[in-house]
Amino acid sequence: MTKPAKQIHLAAHFPGVNNTTVWSDPRAGSHIEFSSFTHFARTAERAKFDFLFLAEGLRLREQGGKIYDLDVVGRPDTFTVLAALAAVTEHLGLTGTINSTFNEPYEVARQFASLDHLSGGRAAWNVVTSWDAFTGENFRRGGFLPQEERYSRAREFLATANELFDSWHGDEILADQESGRFLADAKAGAFAHTGRHFDIHGRFNVPRSPQGRPVVFQAGDSDEGREFAAAEADAIFSRHGTLEAGRAFYADVKSRLAKYGRSRDQLLILPAATFALADTDAEAEELAREVRRQQVSGATALRHLEFVWNRDLSAYDPDGPLPDIDPDVGQEHISQGRAQVRMYRDPLATAREWRELAKAHAWSIRDLVIHTGNRQNFVGSPATVARTIDALVQADASDGFILVPHLTPTGLDEFADKVVPLLQERGVYRTEYTGTTLRDHLGLTHPDHLRAERVAS
Repeated sequence: MTKPAKQIHLAAHFPGVNNTTVWSDPRAGSHIEFSSFTHFARTAERAKFDFLFLAEGLRLREQGGKIYDLDVVGRPDTFTVLAALAAVTEHLGLTGTINSTFNEPYEVARQFASLDHLSGGRAAWNVVTSWDAFTGENFRRGGFLPQEERYSRAREFLATANELFDSWHGDEILADQESGRFLADAKAGAFAHTGRHFDIHGRFNVPRSPQGRPVVFQAGDSDEGREFAAAEADAIFSRHGTLEAGRAFYADVKSRLAKYGRSRDQLLILPAATFALADTDAEAEELAREVRRQQVSGATALRHLEFVWNRDLSAYDPDGPLPDIDPDVGQEHISQGRAQVRMYRDPLATAREWRELAKAHAWSIRDLVIHTGNRQNFVGSPATVARTIDALVQADASDGFILVPHLTPTGLDEFADKVVPLLQERGVYRTEYTGTTLRDHLGLTHPDHLRAERVAS
């Protein structure tokens, strides 16, 4: 019997707080004006995407004590943007990255429950932790937590938020005008939590929302992160977008679900993916090369090299050879607030490897950064890209992709107009929304139904 084709999930990441965006392109727009968010969201909804995703930047990143102005600076408040987008969209899921290290469960639960009500059941929460003291300086807590403490707090944070969501069952509000009786249960919203990180009790003041709880996303790639996702998340963001790496990650995470009493379809795996489209594959390859050179100017190349060298390299020629001095492996780092520095745990080994690559290919500093940095996941004509995406999903390398265009806010338009129809023709992507909530779009069971199934079993 032929295995039925998997349906592909697609989402859109509003670019920013990263170096994917080419803000210097004449076609690029604002990253803070609401018109940019509106255009992007409406394009995603026109293409029948599952959701829009906003990353979060809690502090302006610095390099050598100065704002890293070669990247997009800042990010409007996530809840403000998503609540506004709820008013100009009807079906699109609204996913926000909210930190569990510096916030409080009551506040975050109240905001997500409110967003779920305002959007008619389209809210999702990407649960993240903060890893550096630099970011912590913006908050009264200050400092940061070691990795094991971050995940311990995150688990209890999410569990506490779920207790708040579940403090309302959904049938308490009568609003009987004749009798004057508003609530069927005078204890509605009562909660009490005592744990290692939180000790709170009171009444949650937002009634149960359409989804019961927001859809939960997680993005950690460490063993702890994967375990957290298998236990708690509805979907996991992945950086493994190739066939081999994607299948390995997919198999590993899905295999962890059974120990938590969960089935494989209760956790979706969605890698982030960039793309370059053109009429032909050759033209797309040329466009991809052009975009990478736009993303990595000479000044940007030097800044990226400083992530490894941990030295001021501004005196070097980006079109010249790599520095002959070794990286500074001191504790203080020249770059603050950028997660990339954690990728290079052995700077001396990385420097040796990069020198060998540069020598073998006659690469300049800029060439090296372009070739060792992020590359577009999907490059080709619309037909090629549609075929590639379908092949990866059917091979269980992912359940779909979160697309990150390099232009804001129009970078998604061509994909929506040219690739999506081809996926629809293949029968692997929806032609219309068939549900009203984000859980419907993602094929996820409502938490109330899951609870009822566990009680019945």
